[in-house]
Amino acid sequence: MRTGIIGTGRIGSVLARILVASGHQVVLANARGPRSLGPLLAELGPDAAAAGPVEAAGLADLLVLMVPFETVRGLLPPHVVQDKVLVDATNAFAGPGVAAGLGGRGSSELVAEWYPGARIVKSLNTMHFETLAVAGRASGREPKSRLAHFTAGDDVKAKEIVAGIITDLGFVPVDTGPLHSGGILQQPGGPLFNRPLTEAQALAWI
Repeated sequence: MRTGIIGTGRIGSVLARILVASGHQVVLANARGPRSLGPLLAELGPDAAAAGPVEAAGLADLLVLMVPFETVRGLLPPHVVQDKVLVDATNAFAGPGVAAGLGGRGSSELVAEWYPGARIVKSLNTMHFETLAVAGRASGREPKSRLAHFTAGDDVKAKEIVAGIITDLGFVPVDTGPLHSGGILQQPGGPLFNRPLTEAQALAWI
């Protein structure tokens, strides 16, 4: 499976590194264009490629959004992600460390409205990039002490696909439920955001 990552800041770059180390192919895109990704591609090797956002979405089997939330709407033509698994790894902030007020709605519900043909899964948004870089299987954690990554969505099969990737990365996938309630648990202000938890600890919070 080729994973597209739109957004190659600190966390997007970390995700690309651990995906490639886990045997996945990646195609990367950012706002500055493919040429800006030369150093990262040289580091990642032949399993990584760069493209513009629309091209990356078209080439990918699964697409991860790791851009500022306010840029998601209009980022892609909706038809490009029709029937694709689209992982919303964005977080809606009103200011530094302040969760955006969305009227009781989950931010991923808005993403689902903007891209109605995509199979939206909220995931990969709760962990600090430094933790993501070192906390998987490569760190030597025993299974019971591995940290959890979460999935929320209304498409069961799409969540299973994302859960498989989470497992490949050395984490434990935990399903937080539907896109509305499960997504709210994960987003800023929710009990699972930026809180490294094992599977048992996460299930207790849920």
